[in-house]
Amino acid sequence: MESKSTVKKQILISQPEPENSRSQYFTILQKHNVDLHFHPFIDVEGSTVKEVRKQRVNLNDFSAVIFTSRNAMDHYFRLCEEMRITISQETKYFCVSEAIALYLQKYIQYRKRKVFYGNGGMVEFDALLKKHKSTGKFLLPCISIKTSHIPDYLAANGFDYQEAILYKTVAADLSELKAKDFDMLVFFSPSGVESLFENFPKFEQKNTIIAAFGPNTTAMAEEFGLKVDVVAPDGQFKSMPDALLNFLKTNKW
Repeated sequence: MESKSTVKKQILISQPEPENSRSQYFTILQKHNVDLHFHPFIDVEGSTVKEVRKQRVNLNDFSAVIFTSRNAMDHYFRLCEEMRITISQETKYFCVSEAIALYLQKYIQYRKRKVFYGNGGMVEFDALLKKHKSTGKFLLPCISIKTSHIPDYLAANGFDYQEAILYKTVAADLSELKAKDFDMLVFFSPSGVESLFENFPKFEQKNTIIAAFGPNTTAMAEEFGLKVDVVAPDGQFKSMPDALLNFLKTNKW
């Protein structure tokens, strides 16, 4: 029988496993006595051309596009292809992080003079957008539920912009998992929390630690009666791995 000190804590990350070997999640594995399990809690479905046209969105009308995720980027370029739209070489792209900006290489000839990105912090990204406000009309490809403060920021600061719902989320099949077997569950969207209870309607938190990324995810977890123990980003930690590392160190996991 394993002693208490050798029993590894089990952490379920509700996202795909990182492809980058330098991910901070692997730092967690090296520094702490835990097992990380990656399993998406949501599946993504793209909007159809008909659904986009109902929103009265012409993807050719914009001089700049704001990308908050790879999913947004994938579905933007997919729909451009399906609609047979040729994107202007002068289009500017604004990405919330360098990782998302580099993903553009999958679709365009990467030119830094037309690609702008933040450092992962939303305050810095807001300042970047404001600096380029005169660019023209901005398109914000987004999901069917609000997951970002960016629309409110654009509206409050008088940007010429339009949102376009290009994809939506549905609960993933989690039947191969047993939520009660994990010491910590890590969520990144309100939909992920909803998926937990759709798959496990009788789930009880008990001693399970809950981590949530962003205020909307935290609010949804609390709405379902969960106590959120780890929150990111906050004034001290910009990323979930940073917040997790602090929790694990503080609680000696």
